[in-house]
Amino acid sequence: MLDIHRMRLLHEFATRGTIAATANALGYSPSAVSQQLSTLEREAGTSLLDRTARSAELTEAGRRLAEHAGRILADVELAEAELASHTGQPSGPVSITAFPTAAVALAPSVTRRLRRYPDLSLVLRQAAAAESLAQLRSGDIDIALVDDWTGELAGGHARLHVHWLCHDPLVLAVPADHRLAGDAPVRLRDLGTDSWIAAPPTEPSRLAMDRLLTAAGAKPAQPWEFQGLDTAMALVAQGLGIALVPRMATSSKAATVALRALPGRPPARDIYAISRQASASRPAVAAALDALRMAAREQEARVTPLG
Repeated sequence: MLDIHRMRLLHEFATRGTIAATANALGYSPSAVSQQLSTLEREAGTSLLDRTARSAELTEAGRRLAEHAGRILADVELAEAELASHTGQPSGPVSITAFPTAAVALAPSVTRRLRRYPDLSLVLRQAAAAESLAQLRSGDIDIALVDDWTGELAGGHARLHVHWLCHDPLVLAVPADHRLAGDAPVRLRDLGTDSWIAAPPTEPSRLAMDRLLTAAGAKPAQPWEFQGLDTAMALVAQGLGIALVPRMATSSKAATVALRALPGRPPARDIYAISRQASASRPAVAAALDALRMAAREQEARVTPLG
C-alpha cells in the first residue's frame, strides 16, 4: 500500500527538484525526506530516484508516480473542499500571493470584505508570478494573483482555475499641481519637454510605455529609471516628473497624483486570480475570490481623459 504522506513528498520533490528544497518547503530535515522517499521506493517495489553523492533525480517510474501523486492529492483536496462546503460559513486560513502593486491596491478592500467572517484568517504575501504559480501548484498557497501583458495566460494550466479580474491599462500620472492635472486637452506627442520617470527597459510596463510613445510620435527626453512602480509613483507625487504606469499602481498615491486616461485602447495588462481547481469550492477560498473580484472592480477608478 502506497502511503499518501510519502506520495506528497515525492510530488514536492518533483516540483522543487532537490531533496534540500523539498525538506525546506515542508519543514523536515533532508535526511528525513530521503529516508521517507527510500521507504516509498520499497512500497512501490521499484527505484523512484536516481541518486548520486551530490544530487538526485526522478527515474521514469518516479516521474510517473509523481504525476499520479499530483492527481491523488488534488482529489483529496477536492474531497476536503466538498466536505467544508457543507458547513456553509467560510473558515480557516486562506493564503494569497500577489505582485507588489496588486498587494497594495487590493489588500484594503479584500481585508474589509473578509473581516465579516470571524473564523477566517487571511495571509497575503508579495511574490513574482513564477514563484506564485510554483507555490500554488505545490499547495503552499491557495490563490496566486498575477499580471499578464501578453494575453496568453488564460489557458494551459493543468488542475488550475484561472479567474480573470480586470484590465489594468496604462494611464498618465502627473503631480496634483501639474498643468495637466485638470481637463485641458493634451496630446502625448506634446509632452516631450516634461521630465519622465519610468521602469527599467526590461520591465513590461516600460516596454508598453515605449511602444505607446513611439506610436504617438512622442519624443520625450531619456527618462529617469527606477525599479518598482511604487517608487516611480512616490517621485511623481513629489512633483519630480510624470509617468505612464498601470492604473493599479496609482492607488497608494490617489490623493497626491492626478490621473489622465489615454485615448483609444492603450496598452493594458490583465490581472488574474489563479486557484487550484480542487480548492475553489472551499468556502474560505471562494469568499477570497469573491472579495478579489469586488476589489478589482473598485480599481475602475475615475480618471480624466486626455482629450
